[in-house]
Amino acid sequence: MILTEQYTIPGAKGRPITADLTYDDIDPRAPLVIFAHGVRGFKDWGAHHLVARHFAENGFRFLKFNFSHNGTTPEHLTEFADLIAFGDNTFSIELDDLKNVIDFACSGSAIPAADGVYLIGHSLGGGVSVVKTAEDNRVKKLVTMAAIANFDKLWPKQIEDQWRLQGVIYMKNARTGQDMPYRVTMLEDLDKNPIRLNIQRRAAEISQPWLIVHGDADASVPLQHAELLNAANLNAKLLVVQGADHVFNVSQPYLENTLSKELQEFADAAIAFFQR
Repeated sequence: MILTEQYTIPGAKGRPITADLTYDDIDPRAPLVIFAHGVRGFKDWGAHHLVARHFAENGFRFLKFNFSHNGTTPEHLTEFADLIAFGDNTFSIELDDLKNVIDFACSGSAIPAADGVYLIGHSLGGGVSVVKTAEDNRVKKLVTMAAIANFDKLWPKQIEDQWRLQGVIYMKNARTGQDMPYRVTMLEDLDKNPIRLNIQRRAAEISQPWLIVHGDADASVPLQHAELLNAANLNAKLLVVQGADHVFNVSQPYLENTLSKELQEFADAAIAFFQR
């Protein structure tokens, strides 16, 4: 039977990381996959629950989580109800959160301990996962999904002077209509950590097996990002999914019971990669 259990993990600056683990109760010690969502994303976005179930049906435990400062709360898991936390987020905070989640998975404190983890990162979560894989040998294999190759490509370069002057900028969330705040601490994080937060530099340091997956119809993070990551680490494998957009042709909310063709191709490729 496929089961899903909910957990709360301590996150950065005292904020909680909400998480859930999907697994087949026949094998509660199956290999463990951690999924890191992207910017303006969350663990229950779109078809993530179907992906988790598909992995569980194919012999894995699948742990997905909300970064502590992604704007959701334990009471509102699919809404950006805490824009103060969202505005305070930084890349280093997400790296700290991901370390805490890996600690949780490997410690055996609440679930059977994983002997290392497989990691999937989408979009911004992909960039964070590249950095974390380079610095944490508990990550046994990495799959990036529509990942960014540069943190500073998340915004137009020309807004930075005004951003520093004002201390905060707002970007419209096209799906919800909310004006999402980004405090200047995000820019300052890049200023303070230019080596650690250089995704392509960290990509070159990865020795673990790595599968880079990107859609050729991604208008949010163009395919060039995948090509830059692949050029930085020639041992990585690049899979281009034809017709896939940034979210592999699903939506929030997602009312279908099956994965899109493009997301199915991604999930099957990731499963085969982890099984090898």
